[in-house]
Amino acid sequence: MTNRSKNKNLSNCKLLACNCENSFSIDANQLARDLNLDETPHIYSNLCRSQLAEFEKEITSGEGKDLIVTCTQEAPLFQELASEAEASNELTYVNIREQAGWSKHGNQSSAKIAALIAEASYEVEPTGLMPVTSNGNCIVYGAGQETLEIAGKLSRHLNVSVLLSNSSDVLPTDLTEFPIYAGTISSASGSIGNFEIAVNNYAAASPSSKGEISFASGTSEATIETDLIFDMSGGQPLIGRTHGRDGYFNIDPANRAVVAEAMFEIIDLVGEFEKPIFVSYDKSICAHSRSGQTGCSNCIDNCPTSAITSDGDGIQVDSDICDGCGHCSSSCPTGAIAYAMPNRQDLIGRGQILLSTYLAANGRHPVILLHESNHGSNIISAIARHGEGLGTNVLPLSVHSINHISHDALCAFFTAGAQSILLLSPQKKRDEMDTLIVEVELANTFLQGMGFNENARVSLLVEDDPDQVSEILNNIPDIDMPACKNFSASKNKRETARLAIGNLNDMAGKKLDVLDLPPGAPYGIISIDTDKCTLCLACVGACPANALGDNEDRPQVSFTEHACVQCGLCKTTCPESAISLQTRYNFDKSALSPVVLNEEEPLNCSECGKPFGSKSAIDRVIGILQGKNPMFQTSEQMALLKMCENCRIEAMAMAGGDPMKMGQVPRVMTADSHFDEDDEPTRH
Repeated sequence: MTNRSKNKNLSNCKLLACNCENSFSIDANQLARDLNLDETPHIYSNLCRSQLAEFEKEITSGEGKDLIVTCTQEAPLFQELASEAEASNELTYVNIREQAGWSKHGNQSSAKIAALIAEASYEVEPTGLMPVTSNGNCIVYGAGQETLEIAGKLSRHLNVSVLLSNSSDVLPTDLTEFPIYAGTISSASGSIGNFEIAVNNYAAASPSSKGEISFASGTSEATIETDLIFDMSGGQPLIGRTHGRDGYFNIDPANRAVVAEAMFEIIDLVGEFEKPIFVSYDKSICAHSRSGQTGCSNCIDNCPTSAITSDGDGIQVDSDICDGCGHCSSSCPTGAIAYAMPNRQDLIGRGQILLSTYLAANGRHPVILLHESNHGSNIISAIARHGEGLGTNVLPLSVHSINHISHDALCAFFTAGAQSILLLSPQKKRDEMDTLIVEVELANTFLQGMGFNENARVSLLVEDDPDQVSEILNNIPDIDMPACKNFSASKNKRETARLAIGNLNDMAGKKLDVLDLPPGAPYGIISIDTDKCTLCLACVGACPANALGDNEDRPQVSFTEHACVQCGLCKTTCPESAISLQTRYNFDKSALSPVVLNEEEPLNCSECGKPFGSKSAIDRVIGILQGKNPMFQTSEQMALLKMCENCRIEAMAMAGGDPMKMGQVPRVMTADSHFDEDDEPTRH
């Protein structure tokens, strides 16, 4: 079954296909068959110029059909015309030229073109938005005269203040257009519209500067709030990394082109904006901490912007800082923190539509090229314009960030028919691949363990050179994959992963019962040393995934392997150090059901016979207290520990130690209390 529930009904859409001045071929009849269209589409050759009237006719026809336009280059023009006409049609744009038509084998790309159109028509759930306001207050931070020159140009658009880290070659200005200060930024925090910087040796420029700029005597420390930071100091980034923090620009002052590009970008950051809320969080299944014991800290450890912090037993996400890299989502073992752009269901659904349409149109050996929209689109365009173009079996799938891709989605793409997957990342993120590498390794472990062809694998490519990307793609060998087995993805990460991995095992040449996994994998078992375990059940209370359970009727610890995320909270919480962990994946249905790891006959109360605890736990308490605690010195006092709570209270009451008995209220003392009853006080 393919997930077409969120795909537009193409029979209710009008396809406007254009071969861009006959620069590639489109088989209209084949396209109609591959997409199950009610009518054969007309193939335009110059829809954006000489045939523009045809587009205007479609948006004003009154048929009410949504339009799918096979061109992204002229999307702004089409959108402008639709806006002017107040058209109610929804417009969807898909690039079939660079992604398919402009290829060495473009005349054989009918199946691929159909797949790209079908995937583009998939309706994703919109991401939540949050308001952001920037008033254009900008700190320009750097050294030398060049800093003042850049600030002067930016001041025409922004409210600029200059902070000079070195003023040795700076000349005084004849006209004070913006404030100038000396100082060194020691720290910076916040995001666009809400930055805060700490400055050492802070001093204002003296208005009486003559030959060279001078500053007021008596420097100080200062805290400055600003909307934007233009950092051309040439040093290490003030905030985490060189990219990813909206409103902060870290520029090499020696690179004129980069400086100019950053200037054009920063002047647009004035006004009110809407920023996507990239992740959602469900504290109820978070494995971060319990009762002060830390378990999983993957999201905190892997967040490159420090947008995630510990918040007691859970975590807190600063949406102002979060830039949507997705490390947190991919590394989260429970799915407590989930990516929303797109969400898990939509990501897998798009891949399934892409693959199922391609395969149904007799496409073969599909290779998924997962790429970030801004970076990958430019690479694909360069390959198409200056090289041989993408292969007819290379199916591009764009996302905001590839770092949010995790093994559940990768496995799902293979069950949908992919023979290989290539994840393409820009060079600037080379140092941020640790999380993705773990997910790629885990997916490949499943594929290799199940006996798939060694070329049926996931590869990660960090590259900006189109020629290198093209060469890698051209060298992926063709292999035949087993019949695909799709499923409808769930919002639940663990459930989605279980379905994908289970289906992959069903497709495999050799079906597995158990597969050992790399350290750190979010699947596995725990073992309990029954000689140490006292069945105190601290582990049960600490488990965030309900993998551990107890029994109301007897001292018992049970374990459900499928639910275990290997967070280690049970191990760190256990007072007896009786628990150990082992990563593995159990394909058997038994992993879905609880198994008893340790149990005892309950200890019966020495007075009434009521079961009330485990013998090992009571014996341990007796061993700790006997002869060491002043409250438990005699045999009668020790016997209390073998009684249930009710009998214990009764025994204490009978022994004169009733905890509910109140002391006597002291007699109220008056002046007369100082005389005997027979004495007559002398009164004056």
